[in-house]
Amino acid sequence: MDRTAVRITLFTSLLLCAASGQAGKEQDVDIYSFHINSTVTSRYAITVITSRVANRLNESKEIHFEVKIPKNAFISKFRMTIEEKTYDGVVKKKEEAQQQYSDAVSRGESAGMISSVGRTLEEFKTSVTVAALSKVTFELTYEELLQRRHGKYDLLINAQPMQPVADFKIDVYIHESPGISFLEVKGGLNTKDLTNAVTTTRSVKEAWVNFYPTRDQQSSCDVCGKQGMNGDLIITYDVERPKPSGELRASDGYFVHYFAPTDVERIPKNVVFVIDRSGSMSGKKIQQTREALLKILGDVAEDDYFGLITFDSKIEVWRPELVQATDSNLKSAKNFVKEITDRGATDINAAVLKGVEMINRHQREGSASILILLTDGAPNTGVSHPPRIQANVKEAIGGKFPLYCLGFGFDVNYDFLEKMALENSGRAFRIYEDSDADLQLQGFYKTVAVPLLIDVNLNYPGAANLTQSVFRYYYNGSEIVVAGQITDNSLESFQTEVVAISKNDKVTYQESVIMKELDGALSENENVIQRLWAYLTVKQLLEKEMTLGGQEKDAVKEEALKLSLQYQFVTPLTSMVVTKPQGEKTQIADKPKEGEKIEASSRLAYSRPSSRRNQPSGGSWIIPLLANHPGPQLLLESASEVQSVQNSYVPESPQTSSVQRSAPGRVHGLMGQGDVQNSYVPESPQSSSVQRSGDSSGRRRSRIRPMSKSFGPLPHPTNPSAARRHRKPRLRTLPSVVGARFLISDNSQPKPLCYDLPPNPKLRLLKDPPSDFSMNGKLTLTGFKRIIIHYGTKHQLNLSSVYIQYTYDLNTEIFAWGQTSTKHGADSVSLILSDNELDVTMGTVRVVFFRHKKDGEWFLWPAVQQQPNNANAEGIFGKNNLQYEELPGSMIKINNVEVKATWSSANDYRRSPAPALGCWLVPYQIILGGNISNFTVSRL
Repeated sequence: MDRTAVRITLFTSLLLCAASGQAGKEQDVDIYSFHINSTVTSRYAITVITSRVANRLNESKEIHFEVKIPKNAFISKFRMTIEEKTYDGVVKKKEEAQQQYSDAVSRGESAGMISSVGRTLEEFKTSVTVAALSKVTFELTYEELLQRRHGKYDLLINAQPMQPVADFKIDVYIHESPGISFLEVKGGLNTKDLTNAVTTTRSVKEAWVNFYPTRDQQSSCDVCGKQGMNGDLIITYDVERPKPSGELRASDGYFVHYFAPTDVERIPKNVVFVIDRSGSMSGKKIQQTREALLKILGDVAEDDYFGLITFDSKIEVWRPELVQATDSNLKSAKNFVKEITDRGATDINAAVLKGVEMINRHQREGSASILILLTDGAPNTGVSHPPRIQANVKEAIGGKFPLYCLGFGFDVNYDFLEKMALENSGRAFRIYEDSDADLQLQGFYKTVAVPLLIDVNLNYPGAANLTQSVFRYYYNGSEIVVAGQITDNSLESFQTEVVAISKNDKVTYQESVIMKELDGALSENENVIQRLWAYLTVKQLLEKEMTLGGQEKDAVKEEALKLSLQYQFVTPLTSMVVTKPQGEKTQIADKPKEGEKIEASSRLAYSRPSSRRNQPSGGSWIIPLLANHPGPQLLLESASEVQSVQNSYVPESPQTSSVQRSAPGRVHGLMGQGDVQNSYVPESPQSSSVQRSGDSSGRRRSRIRPMSKSFGPLPHPTNPSAARRHRKPRLRTLPSVVGARFLISDNSQPKPLCYDLPPNPKLRLLKDPPSDFSMNGKLTLTGFKRIIIHYGTKHQLNLSSVYIQYTYDLNTEIFAWGQTSTKHGADSVSLILSDNELDVTMGTVRVVFFRHKKDGEWFLWPAVQQQPNNANAEGIFGKNNLQYEELPGSMIKINNVEVKATWSSANDYRRSPAPALGCWLVPYQIILGGNISNFTVSRL
């Protein structure tokens, strides 16, 4: 039988199988068995999810398999068994898998998986068509090394079947050679309603946890409903530590060493908190940051020294030097924290360097220094080029202490923070914008609150291919893990040596273990240590690759790829390709990065026509996403046009339900927030032509807020006489104008200015010839209905009040306002979409677009956040050092021209929501230095 490639897109969690039919018919697709089996050996967990589904109908049915797995895990196996035939997934180099997928696309056989990334879980989805009265078995295996945090390990299992299951089981087996010190079962699936469904059995070295809920219990518990259970089972435990030198395990030529001593005194800290207080931190973020800092300060030990820095475009230090955590100093610091307010831009470079300077000026013998950065945005003032900032910080720190970067929300450039942290022996962590953000901040601080050892070096004579064996700090409640290969087969005993610096002295831990004892300890799972070594090596190589460049970067990447392929791990360098029966659609599983969503290529998930519509409960339309299809495209501006498109569906057959080459003026392939229903074929205006498209990149969830110091329209004056300062000021009276009101606010001026601009269908907003950037718009009485940006010869961004169309070279993507947060980045271009805000960076220009609604009509408003500092900028948003002087009698002098002004008000649409501000209303000709005709272009 011919088989076609199947593309599975990885994201991990634990949903389950469901039919693609309408709700209420799920009994026709019966998930009659669902098992999760997790085996943990020496902290390395291998989990297998097996779902068996029967199609009870007399016709074929599409069966879905959806699971969530821990974000830290690698998928290592996936298979489907249909009518006693097994289809296995094969992990390939990402580029090879992509080619196989593209070949399938060209045959019209492709389908992708729509996936999302949560805080701790990632989601994996696929589907297959099952014949009438037939069955399918899905089996997914993933692997992870459990990390010790706050003195314990957590094994997280998520269970979310889409219906109650007759044979539902979760079986967990844990084997720890030194002994299990404590074990606890937590999570939403361990409630009082399910108490008798959980059984726990323990011996000294082993533990068994079984979760067998009845079908009735799966419908009636606190986290249950008609669609069954939806919750987590968390097994928390720790191990005995009889030897301060740690625990050593070996098998089949590989070893792992766990090192977590507790017999040492804590080392006093020198800690500096660098806190972003820019405008984007407004509201709940800054409130939660204050609350977290107040509690963190309450936990600072008395022998610690600390400092506080807040920053926007300026830096403010609480004290110029580090001070001891005495009661009086802590009280003063808390008062300072209570007064932190949001304002201004984001100068990360200057703020971090200030923190480094404070620590360097306060070197204490027998102490450990730590620098902690908290920010919710990207650098946009001062030194704002991320590589330059990273180089500056790395040079300043010089390897002397770690830097931890906390990224608040999804506005942050997380890759930038992660690389900067890794280059300085630290880590980056995302703080999620949830109600518990303050607890997340406190939880992070707890992990670094108690340093016990400095400069930890672990040595293993007779071993090679070691994972990381040098660590800057060892913290209480954590664990250092080193794995490697034993290359000397003649060894009778294996030795370990750990050298580190404690509070008062240099310490050495030594251990010698007879090889026969090590080899016999894991006879039942002899390859676990080898797979643990491979897993840890790949993880650390991927981190190392981020900090390198050139040939070194390529070599490390190649090494990580080689191991990923050898051990069949789905990593950022590999994809899993699965073969399925003839006629099935191609899918590929890709490992997402932190904060990314794989959406564009993975949303090519076309299915049979359905009567459902993507319409949110609020009644406003969410237009399905169009991505990567050939042929012209249509941007819609009004709800009526949206309705027209929604109603113009054409039923499609299974043979045509994929991306195809379209005839002129036709578009095929509609992708929405859920399942895709049908293709539609609207006619397209001549002005928007699109050619063949490739796959688009993954995207990150993000939240954008404009800077509170952002400037409005400050043009370069085009009236020469207005710039001649030596002439006597002229008094001008100009007729009033009916139009959209623009606001200009500058902290150097006591009151904002505003002006009304008449409607114009083709208005130049901003043009910078040196960078080949131009932005034009269609202005109405309320705001902009259409804005188009041209950048270089390859980039075009076309915004309407409904759609956002981005064209890069021959690739085009279309997004809908209000859709799930998305990020796209390529070739010095970044697009970050969140709800009704779009943050656009093209070269040296950054503009945030806001979508507002007034009198039932949507409109756009741009807020220019960053532009080149030169005199060539043109357009109504061109940069100009606009200064004015208030004169008696409500007179204003601008550019040596005196004009009558009226005190009025304007909504600041450069923010969301748009506040009403008082302003001096003046004629637009005075502000812009000319009539509107001077800013009219021939085409958008």
